Amino acid sequence: MKAMEESELCFPHLNTSCRRTIRPHLEATLIFSLLSCITVITVVLNLLVIISIYHFRQLHTTTNLLLLSLAVADFLVGFLQMPVEILLFQDCWMLGNFLCAVNYFLGYLIISVSVGNMVLISVDRYIAICEPMFYSTKVTLKKIQICICLCWIFSAVHSSWILRDVLKQPGRYNSCDGECVVVINYVEGAFDFVVTFFGPITVIIVLYMKVFVVAVSQARAMRSHNAVVTLQLSKTVTAKKSEMKAARTLGVVVVVFVLCSCPYYCFTVAAENNLVSGSSAVSEIWLLYFNSCLNPMIYAFFYPWFRESVKRIITLQTLKPGSRDGNIL
Repeated sequence: MKAMEESELCFPHLNTSCRRTIRPHLEATLIFSLLSCITVITVVLNLLVIISIYHFRQLHTTTNLLLLSLAVADFLVGFLQMPVEILLFQDCWMLGNFLCAVNYFLGYLIISVSVGNMVLISVDRYIAICEPMFYSTKVTLKKIQICICLCWIFSAVHSSWILRDVLKQPGRYNSCDGECVVVINYVEGAFDFVVTFFGPITVIIVLYMKVFVVAVSQARAMRSHNAVVTLQLSKTVTAKKSEMKAARTLGVVVVVFVLCSCPYYCFTVAAENNLVSGSSAVSEIWLLYFNSCLNPMIYAFFYPWFRESVKRIITLQTLKPGSRDGNIL
């Protein structure tokens, strides 16, 4: 009986140890295997996106630079956050209070960066579709690089402010050894909800509604048989087909992100006392992280250049001299 009780403790030699969740062996094995597969797929696919955009010069465009930033955030989710969530599968944190605080900081940072990238992608598509004549002057590689840097810096500052108490005193909210808990008060939780979800999602929806309206009007103008002038003007004013296709693809990315993130944010708003722990919202957190696995799958489905670049990476053609300047589009 004593041995059974000790097996239920995260640290059997400590009287202050938390209790671990004991699950049937088959269930635990299946869940562990599934989550491990998702983690590996997330890391590999996003690494392929990063290598593709970084290696091939043809892919060094403003839009792809935003995708690169998003892929880096998604890669960090798979490389850092997912393995930690697997470790928390039995509700035992074995890495100490300092790494617990670092884990939450990275989680808030990556989520905030992903949201910021989604907003930048929406702004990029809005200008490309609604103001195509000014796109090349308004959106440049240098401006996008600055925006991406500001996005990461703001996210780091925001995450540090939200978690300032835990970063100063790691483990201050833990009730037993083996627990990893962060408590966010109502004001900070409301601010985080507005800054990292409600506000950005509102901006994204408004911009894509405008993009949709302009896309529909342009399609009608192209199909109109009343005036040839409209068709002539459309060559210079109407957004390119490639831009429209990119808008549709990135629109899918944004919609999938919203669907994956809504349950998590709804949970955090509804959670009593805004208590966030390693076991409080497992399914919601994994759904949010699973979005990082879906993004490169969307690229593979919609973007021929991604499929072609992956083929060249796998066949080691990228190691050949001059492969950076190869035709990938």
